[in-house]
Amino acid sequence: MNATPRTTKAERAGRWLGRAWRGLARQEARAIQWLGGKGLPAGVARLLFWIVKLVVFGVLLYAAFWLALLIAFALIAAWLVRNADLDEEKQPELRDGHSGAGVYDKDDWRIDLGDPDDP
Repeated sequence: MNATPRTTKAERAGRWLGRAWRGLARQEARAIQWLGGKGLPAGVARLLFWIVKLVVFGVLLYAAFWLALLIAFALIAAWLVRNADLDEEKQPELRDGHSGAGVYDKDDWRIDLGDPDDP
């Protein structure tokens, strides 16, 4: 049995995201302090950052919506092309019909040059 537990990829990713979030929160706090030093009240600075976050989130949702719509249209178009019956008209086929075995068209007329009376 191994004495040291292994760190999973999910745990590593979670720790990386946590460090990134803490760094972003630290930078935001520094920016709010800097704006406060320039004479802007801290509440207004926090509100400004919330507005920026909401705008960025809205732009990301907007882009994700159009990307999802584009992918949906592409999938629908691919499905339609795959299931489209481009050759809707019945083609002549070799079969046994009212005039014996031969090539018949869509109206059940024999079109090959065979003799219908010849067995």
